[in-house]
Amino acid sequence: MATQSALMAPLVFNGEHYHIWDVKMKAFLRGQRLWQYMEENKQPPPLGQNPTLNQMRLHEEETTKAPRALSHIHAAVTDLVFTRIMAYKNPKEAWDKLRKEYMGSTTTRNMLIGVELTDQRVMEKVLVSLPERFESKISSLEDFKDMTQITLTELVYVSKLTSKEGS
Repeated sequence: MATQSALMAPLVFNGEHYHIWDVKMKAFLRGQRLWQYMEENKQPPPLGQNPTLNQMRLHEEETTKAPRALSHIHAAVTDLVFTRIMAYKNPKEAWDKLRKEYMGSTTTRNMLIGVELTDQRVMEKVLVSLPERFESKISSLEDFKDMTQITLTELVYVSKLTSKEGS
């Protein structure tokens, strides 16, 4: 069991590479069924009058999910990062604070990145930067395959075949 829990532990965020931590942490929280507390700031519904034992147990489980989500966030950041969110009692507020501070707004991100690199844009850049010796192979590939549908993996595979043939 120790191995399973070690595999489930989220990456610790130290203030660098927020975008990677964000994806891994979202997956972790979804796996723990806690992501809705980050996304929606979900609160458990109030317990009705004369609840059954099962309803009380389920309500208690729901009531502990937001504090557990916050606890997971606290555990997944270094002490320096923790000091920026330690005053937040709500997991969504802590999550939003980290996103705002380390990711910035969409406008800021796009300015820092310059242009959004979609898979198609990466493919275009790779194709343009290939040496001239690949030109005939690219032309053949264009004849038989829709270049908007080819993946980078396929292109690399074709490049490897071509370089072996030329050797």
